[in-house]
This record gives sequence, structure tokens and C-alpha cells, in this order.
Amino acid sequence: MSKPVITAFDWVPWFAKGLVRDLRVRWALEEVGQGYDVRYLPQGTQKRPAHRALQPFGQVPTYEEEGLALFESGAIVLYIAETHGGLLPADRGGRARAIEWMFAALNTVEPPIMDYAIATLFEADQPWSKPRLPAIVARISERLDELSRRLGENQWLDGSFSAGDLLMIAVLRQLKGTPMAAMHDNLAAYAARGEARPAFQRALAAQLAGFTAKPPPEYAFLDQPPAKQGELA
Repeated sequence: MSKPVITAFDWVPWFAKGLVRDLRVRWALEEVGQGYDVRYLPQGTQKRPAHRALQPFGQVPTYEEEGLALFESGAIVLYIAETHGGLLPADRGGRARAIEWMFAALNTVEPPIMDYAIATLFEADQPWSKPRLPAIVARISERLDELSRRLGENQWLDGSFSAGDLLMIAVLRQLKGTPMAAMHDNLAAYAARGEARPAFQRALAAQLAGFTAKPPPEYAFLDQPPAKQGELA
């Protein structure tokens, strides 16, 4: 059987490295021991018809395997978990709860975190961004409080490590570098346990190694963090 093929970018801005959603798929594949190939896309080509035929919203990742083509990282991770052992419990109830946490990560915890990224990165120069921040931070804080209470002193969300933990930790990692990342010791330790897994380390190294292209000229200013930009100026 041929290896599945995923798509990823060959360059992203400094703040997206280690966070682009193909990492979630790479991590799942590494956890189940499934090899894969990567088709790298230069920035901009994800919006062209050839890629939109696979991903109608012009994003990454996509996943292709023997005539099957999938998009949306959560759906791909669920497919991997369902077709390989190790990411979903064997019993029906445990499996359902793991999937429940997958949905919670993507539908409940991630949306306000993405709002924060939009307000502080993608639309930071817009007049509405700064006034929105207190409300966004309040929503994130509420979700983190709730998640922290539910996790408690447990190692993982529901028994053994599952696809639910994989996606939840991937979502929480987006808060790195913000004050919210240190709000709850148990959540910080939870995310660190996920990042310490050998499968995550392999996936992260593979993603970072794939950023080999130079940025498009119009995005060159995003190739390095602001401090480094200043040093290079």
C-alpha cells in the first residue's frame, strides 16, 4: 500500500512555524506509525484551482490515500485514528468520549484563541482590534478555567492519551508566548506532556524542516520575529 500524501507550505511567517495545521496530521501519523509523503505548496498556490479541487477553502493540509482525498485537519486526524490503532479507545464509550474531546478542542476552545490571533496578528493594525481584545481574552480565560477544572490532576483528558488530547494540546499550543499560556499550571504541564511525546517531536521536526523556501517579496518582513528584524536592519 502506498503512503498517504499530505500537503503543507514550504514557507510561513515566523509566528506560524510549528503551528500550521499539517502538524496535527503529522503528529497523528507519527503516533500510529504510519509513514507519509508531503507535497509542499509555495505561498499563494493553495488558492489556485488545482488545490481548491482538494481543499475548497484554499488551505492546508489535505490528505490523499489510494483514491481518498480529505481536508480539514480534525477530520483527517479522526480518519487516521479510526483506521489505525492507538488514538481511540477500543470500547465504544471511551471512543465516543475521545471524539467528544476532539470536537471540544476545535469547536469550543479554539475559536476564541483564533479570534485572539486575528486581533493581535492578522488585523492588529485595524481600529477595531484593540478594543476587542479584553472581551476575547475574557472568553479564552473562561474556557481555560473550565478545561483546567475538568482536567484536574489527571494526566490526560479521559484515561489514556487519545486523539482528543492530540487536538486539545495542538490548540493550547497556539497560546505560547501569551500571558494566557501560564494561567493554569495543570494545563501548562498537560501541554508539555504532549509535546514531550516522541511522535510529536518527530512531527514538529519534520514540519520545521520543510520550511525551505524564501518568502514572497510582499511577505519578506514576516520572515523573522520583530526583534530579529530590528537586528538585521
